[in-house]
Amino acid sequence: MKVAIVGASGAVGQEFLRVLEERNFPLTELVLFGSSRSAGKEYEFRGKKLVVKELAHGDDFKGIDIAFTSAGAGISKEFAADITKFGAVMIDNSSAFRMENDIPLVVPEVNAADAKDRPRGIIANPNCTTIQMVVALKALEDISHIKRVHVSSYQAASGAGAAAMDELALQYTQIANGEEPTVSKFAYQLAYNVIPHIDVFTDNGYTKEEMKMYYETRKIMHSDVEVSATCVRVPTLRAHSESVWAETERPISVEEAREAFSKAQGVVLMDNPAEKIYPMPLFLSGKDPVHVGRVRKDISNPNGITFWCVSDQIKKGAALNAVQIAEYLIAEKDI
Repeated sequence: MKVAIVGASGAVGQEFLRVLEERNFPLTELVLFGSSRSAGKEYEFRGKKLVVKELAHGDDFKGIDIAFTSAGAGISKEFAADITKFGAVMIDNSSAFRMENDIPLVVPEVNAADAKDRPRGIIANPNCTTIQMVVALKALEDISHIKRVHVSSYQAASGAGAAAMDELALQYTQIANGEEPTVSKFAYQLAYNVIPHIDVFTDNGYTKEEMKMYYETRKIMHSDVEVSATCVRVPTLRAHSESVWAETERPISVEEAREAFSKAQGVVLMDNPAEKIYPMPLFLSGKDPVHVGRVRKDISNPNGITFWCVSDQIKKGAALNAVQIAEYLIAEKDI
């Protein structure tokens, strides 16, 4: 099994290296690709030094079985033909192909089998906020069909990349030193602030990030569910949080919901308010599962159930989800 990572020097590319090693992924060779700026950099994997090759058009992907791509939508579109022309499965972490009809959008806990139908050799990894939400929603959908979801997200700086994390840390230092904080990666200072604006605004007043949650949830879950989202950037480093209100066709009790979450694939229930036990990003960065807590009835809707969930968006929201797709295909002997 020969594997490639495209965008190896980025935050997600680095997470791919960690996840592949952690999970002892069954590969015999790993090839790293990056931009001209990244070419020549060395990274360690399984005790060996790997050198990043410059991504270029040509035959570099001949013999590659799986290519994990995380270098932005433009690069994914430009190099998709090069990556897939010799039969490699391209598992793409950008927004380039998510809503294409002939490209599956996959979260293994929810719709793994969709990965088998890939006429273009490409599988899309969903947006990180969508991934963690649908993993949790699947537990409820299995009890009663979800008609409507309202969600507010509280998204860490790392959702905007490694440079954004560095900027947040720098801002705190600068403010503590009485200096004017550097503002480059976000529209405003993020330290000591929250910014209700992720991605660009669309004509309906929602941002692209918010609309991704609408469209991607429906595609992944094969559902007519209506989703209304507000996405907010908060001054944490890693792991996104979400407050979710779900309306189901029939009332679901708190006990039913808790039992479903406790048994759901990829979910850990952390829900004991009396003991102040609930998910928080400070303690869940670097963890694999989606953690769910604050499960309660929606007091404004008899068919509503409300919960809070936290997941590391670089891990489950990006690299881990893509690796799990590949693991599924290997297990199914479909690669």
